[in-house]
Amino acid sequence: MIRILALFTWVLAASVATAQEVEDPTVAQAWVADKTRVFDATSLDIDTLIWLARPVVVFADSPNAPRFVQQMDLLLARPDELAQRDVIVLTDTDPSAQSALRTRLRPRGFGLVIIGKDGEVELRKPSPWDVREITRTIDKMPLRQQEVEDRRLVQ
Repeated sequence: MIRILALFTWVLAASVATAQEVEDPTVAQAWVADKTRVFDATSLDIDTLIWLARPVVVFADSPNAPRFVQQMDLLLARPDELAQRDVIVLTDTDPSAQSALRTRLRPRGFGLVIIGKDGEVELRKPSPWDVREITRTIDKMPLRQQEVEDRRLVQ
């Protein structure tokens, strides 16, 4: 019975993800094809990623800002660990563009924002974090714990 419920949950999640891929085929399909890619958040509608991915958004006032460069080096050093947790890395380094994501989250200078699959902000940090700290935070989220349990039951 538990296996059937787990399988049903997995199928439902897959169908939701597939439906959302159709809504935003460019970013969603590109991310599904290569979960280690980094995307520019300035023209992205974050709501198309709900239930599909966990956005990790890196804000800065310039792509050359030292904390931004450090954060990107940390993220790109271990992309597979982020991909295992359905993380999509988004960057926004142009405050003058006033992207929808920047307007919604209102960062001041550098900022790291972890957003859950439900679209809610889980964590904000004013300094760079390494992948280990990010994945530990994600692993504590109830939805992530359920995903791990579901995968364990299916296997």
